[in-house]
Amino acid sequence: MSLRTTAIRLGTVTAGCALAALTVTGPATALDDPDHVTKPQKAEKTQTQKTQKTQKTQKPQAQKPRKAESKPPVYKGRVTAKSGLLLRTSPTRGGKVVRSVPHGKVVTIFCRTKGDRVANNYVWYLLTDGTWAWGSAHYIANIGKVPRWC
Repeated sequence: MSLRTTAIRLGTVTAGCALAALTVTGPATALDDPDHVTKPQKAEKTQTQKTQKTQKTQKPQAQKPRKAESKPPVYKGRVTAKSGLLLRTSPTRGGKVVRSVPHGKVVTIFCRTKGDRVANNYVWYLLTDGTWAWGSAHYIANIGKVPRWC
């Protein structure tokens, strides 16, 4: 019998043993058992180690900061306008009215910016409830922290 045939048969037998260990003891035990490591698996490990070494010699790429993965903070406010708050397409009194929010309703605020003056207040909030629209901060009472600037 040739050396190649012997190696193939030996690999098949040890692979069968590893499969039997996998079904009897579960995947974690079968993988951790050093008696069931076959020659092809050892070869794969050396190839993996070579790949890791070449990756270490390459220049590291800049990683994205973790804060980019996190969600932006959520700000809340309660509508104080007695007749309801008109939400507009821009932070101006001349912006097209998109919809209105009734008195007392809690709204979600994304950020704040300066816009037209409403009762001596230049701040407007970008609301994210359903549609992205602007509402005057004069008619929204903050719940918790003041929203960040846009």
